[in-house]
Amino acid sequence: MVMSRDQNARQIHSVRMDNSTFERVEEFKYLGTTLINQNSIAEEIKSRLRSGNACYHLVQNLLSSRLLSKNLKIYRTIILPVVLCGCEIWSLTLQEERKLRVFENMVLRRIFGPRRDEVTGEWRWHNEELNDLHSSPNIVWVIKSRRMRWTGHVAHVGEEREMYRVLVGKPEGKRLLGRPRHRWVDIRMDL
Repeated sequence: MVMSRDQNARQIHSVRMDNSTFERVEEFKYLGTTLINQNSIAEEIKSRLRSGNACYHLVQNLLSSRLLSKNLKIYRTIILPVVLCGCEIWSLTLQEERKLRVFENMVLRRIFGPRRDEVTGEWRWHNEELNDLHSSPNIVWVIKSRRMRWTGHVAHVGEEREMYRVLVGKPEGKRLLGRPRHRWVDIRMDL
């Protein structure tokens, strides 16, 4: 398989090299991460949320058991790491942050079960009530803190390492027309 970021490569369907032919693809999965030639993290987040949902369904009996307290240890140690694997390099847009929060609230509502509101009589949890019950920070804050920790690590490795040069480097050439994409380097917004 071959994946290219070149805009003119759309006409090329395969690459030949040393009597071997490699098919050109738009996306592929490598070490559990979905890589896309458009440099978008949206598909990776969708994939991670599907994996987190599947993980929830595997441990659903444990989470809904009346024998265990609702201390969320299973959520934090089993489901959250599946969703947040590799999140240090994600450049999140507001829409993607919203999807992550929706997923987290959905899982928390399932864990805590139905609750009847005394005032309105509705069977539901409000987001503020879930945040009060869930003592740890929300999923977006965890991603931002992990991203800041990774940035600190890269800043300390030294100027001779490639990852440091990628962090502080500026790409050359012209960018495409339109609004610039949200970049990982925009971590200063996390500060």
